[in-house]
Amino acid sequence: MSPSQSEHNLSFRKASVQDAPAIAELVNSAYRGDSSRQGWTTEADLISGQRTDCLAIEDIILSPHQWILVGEDKASSNPIESGRLVVTALLEKVKPEVCYFGMFAVSPSLQAKGVGKIFIEAAEKFAREELGSQWMEMTVISLRTELMAWYERRGYEKMNEFRPFPYGDERNGTPLRSDITLQVFLKRL
Repeated sequence: MSPSQSEHNLSFRKASVQDAPAIAELVNSAYRGDSSRQGWTTEADLISGQRTDCLAIEDIILSPHQWILVGEDKASSNPIESGRLVVTALLEKVKPEVCYFGMFAVSPSLQAKGVGKIFIEAAEKFAREELGSQWMEMTVISLRTELMAWYERRGYEKMNEFRPFPYGDERNGTPLRSDITLQVFLKRL
């Protein structure tokens, strides 16, 4: 993926192994713990613990069928964010025509400011143009109605399919509820 610029001064690229610590920190800050409560995408009331770790990120980056895309804010008005990774997602080629989109994380301080919308469009373009995918698939915790509505506004269609949450796999955190399932969404690219 060639770097691109947006009106938000974001530059997008494929991640390298050197990015793994920053990606793990960003993903965990957006999904879990107190820092995630700054944004609206937190899962902290549903799942505790980490969302991912550096080794898992490195494994993804080194995989021939998975990619992590990142966005850096090149000219943020917030000096803490300037030049840092502020958005990321996993893309995985699951079928010749289908790309899975997951582990989408926007810095909590930049959520609800258009960064996610711009990034998901860049990820869809990458899946279509670089990977030759015709469809983008994702799963969303079915209890996250606000988040599901956000994806529907981006053109993702709720499928009549649910997948089980990986209970017992502490790499994904510890569920605080017993009724977590993953709703499947699909979008034609």
